[in-house]
Amino acid sequence: RRSDYVRITPQRQAVLEFMIGTHMHTTADDVYQALAGRFPNMSVATIYNNLRLFTELGVIEEMTYGDASSHFDFAQTKHYHAICDRCGKVVDIFYPGLEDVEIVAQNLTGFMVTGHRMEVHGICPECQLANR
Repeated sequence: RRSDYVRITPQRQAVLEFMIGTHMHTTADDVYQALAGRFPNMSVATIYNNLRLFTELGVIEEMTYGDASSHFDFAQTKHYHAICDRCGKVVDIFYPGLEDVEIVAQNLTGFMVTGHRMEVHGICPECQLANR
């Protein structure tokens, strides 16, 4: 288990600021491309390790959608994702009340629920227009 105290290096601060400021569901490579100019000695592995650390701390959410790379999202508030089956675009959905799913699942199954994830799949408006 990680310590409750994590040293915030300039690189970690930059990664966190980038994740807070972006509205994309980025990969470690996306973050690397954005920060490489400021930190020329930083590797993609360093970025990935910092994203993993922030994921363990609950600050960032890691999302895997079956492709080769994980996507990361700043987890300020609980939200869900709509995913385009054609272009892979991911859009956040904020829907109050869905956190009750864990309580209902626990009551119905007896499971000690540790979390949940919901994804809605479909075709985004841009891809729909492209097929007309």
